[in-house]
Amino acid sequence: MLREKSALEFRLAMYDGLSQAKSDVDDWLVMAQEEISREGQDQGQDALEALAEYLGIFQQRLDETELSILLSGPDDDTAAILEIHPGAGGVDAQDWAEMLLRMYLRWAESRGFQVVELDRLFGEEAGIKSVTLQITGPYAYGQLKGEAGIHRLIRISPFDASGRRHTAFASVDVYPDIDTNIEIDVREEDLRIDVFRASGPGGQHVNRTNSAVRITHLPSNIVVQCQNEKSQLKNKQHAMKVLKARLYELEIKALEAGKKADYASKDAIAFGSQIRTYTLQPYRLVKDHRSGAEDGNVDAVLDGRLDTFLRATLLYSHAEKKSA
Repeated sequence: MLREKSALEFRLAMYDGLSQAKSDVDDWLVMAQEEISREGQDQGQDALEALAEYLGIFQQRLDETELSILLSGPDDDTAAILEIHPGAGGVDAQDWAEMLLRMYLRWAESRGFQVVELDRLFGEEAGIKSVTLQITGPYAYGQLKGEAGIHRLIRISPFDASGRRHTAFASVDVYPDIDTNIEIDVREEDLRIDVFRASGPGGQHVNRTNSAVRITHLPSNIVVQCQNEKSQLKNKQHAMKVLKARLYELEIKALEAGKKADYASKDAIAFGSQIRTYTLQPYRLVKDHRSGAEDGNVDAVLDGRLDTFLRATLLYSHAEKKSA
């Protein structure tokens, strides 16, 4: 109920913003017409500049409203659980996974979304081996669900003394952070729960107690873990939350597709399966291979400017559903 109330308030606020932007455009249009007819176009330049500014605001509000219409899935208004795993590319892939982590953190920060890091495994030399985030904000899952897939990076490797160009891959998985009132049947006998010491970069970050928790769901072979809390109980609670979200997503995909292959059979995190390519050498371009969206400002994209790609992916998915 609280989630529905927040979603309705969000949509009402969006409509009010669009209505106010339209009213501002109408007012400045009338003012510009009056000044031009009375004093000529040169004297009405200030009104025309203000009109152009408010037209830009109106366009932005219009785009946001269109986006809200596209976000009409049953779980689009939930928080998101986002996981990143490096693939082919060795230490470059682990570094690339950490770059993606920074990108999504910056995107969430720019929107005022709350991010909780549930788990992180550091790479031996650089980067990360995996990370799990809980991202909470209006339509977080709906906006991020299109990011699920393989992301490819092409650049001059900072880890290659010869300065050669390398290609690295990382996978992104996104699940809805489901409400606790949605029943997911998780039986104790289907779980294997292991506890271990949390790992970290060293020093004060090393945990000296067995507080980290890893849960294996035996029927699906899904493995989740959490080690960021000092309490073993809290880590177990977070891990169970992620497990239920992943099982829920598995069921949703099974219903949509009519059948569901084992989770472990997803595409290899390597050549030929990427959804988006981030090219830093020999030219600079980010290209989404599904929607065709492109952005030459790679630095801005890696700094969290993802709205162009998120919107293009939603439009692409909407068109695919209509054609189907």
